[in-house]
Amino acid sequence: MARTSKRIGVVLFQLGGPDSLGAVEPFLYNLFCDPDIIEFPSRIGRRPLARLIARARAKSVWHHYQTIGGGSPIRRLTEEQAAALQTRLTEEGVDARCVVAMRYWHPLTGEAVAQLERADIDQLVLLPMYPQFSRTTTGSSLNEWNRLWRRSIPTFCIGGLYRNPLYLAALVEKIDQTLARFSDPATAHLVFSAHGLPISVIEKGDPYQREIEETVALVLRRGAWVNPYRLCYQSKVGAGRWLQPSLRATLRQLAAEKARDVCVIPISFVSDHVETLGEIDHEAREEARSLGIRQFEMTPGLNDSPKFIQALAASVIEALQEPGPVCEPQGRSLAVQSTAAL
Repeated sequence: MARTSKRIGVVLFQLGGPDSLGAVEPFLYNLFCDPDIIEFPSRIGRRPLARLIARARAKSVWHHYQTIGGGSPIRRLTEEQAAALQTRLTEEGVDARCVVAMRYWHPLTGEAVAQLERADIDQLVLLPMYPQFSRTTTGSSLNEWNRLWRRSIPTFCIGGLYRNPLYLAALVEKIDQTLARFSDPATAHLVFSAHGLPISVIEKGDPYQREIEETVALVLRRGAWVNPYRLCYQSKVGAGRWLQPSLRATLRQLAAEKARDVCVIPISFVSDHVETLGEIDHEAREEARSLGIRQFEMTPGLNDSPKFIQALAASVIEALQEPGPVCEPQGRSLAVQSTAAL
């Protein structure tokens, strides 16, 4: 029997993470092979260079994954988000097939393409799970999709997630829940921690830093807290100049100022993984304790928070109401239409 309504494919893009200690080096190899991550003048030398960097880097990050149980939970959490989103869309009357496309580890983009080819979809919605745009994250994921997807069907991109009121409400909810753990919530220092980025990327016009700063301003406005706050960056790789200040430097500064209560908010992540569970909740927590900070708390990832899933569903539905396809390739990056003004 022929279908009477359109079937929508929704692709949740995420970075991915090694699901075992043995996968750490090949995951890093895939990462450093990406031309949107490392620009290299010759394609011939890219793979050997990536292999060298991955081998060296694996030795220093292997223990991060060991600390959080031997692998990243990001696949499980993103697949839970996809399942919750598909359920929510079904409740809204949308015949959707939601799939996960990880950039550097399974399920890889090609696996998501194969799933949607079998699903016989009529329209496609591309949903980057990076709230703020960077060519190294959203741009890279969309470029990879554009290289592999061959069907010509109406395709829509969702951007500007960080401005989505429901997304902001989900963040504020997590922050309020975490602040409630402090004996005097109003005095805890709010530390917004975002994944770092090389200054060279920002200097080439990448909007990531500006969008991070705008996210913090929007969250603070919606939360209406009186707490002191700071923005910092984490996950620096290599010796080059990256966005500052670092999370570690921020904790040292707070300790020097006699701060005793600190609430860290991973502002650029929508699910828990090694950067939150390892870098913040383990390493930064130990650092804070050694500096004399009395109470250190981290807001958990949005994961499959009902408010967050509601935000994703609303964004998908709004995207489908646009008058036509809004996702067009432009060189090595893709123009992303904002669908956040709900």
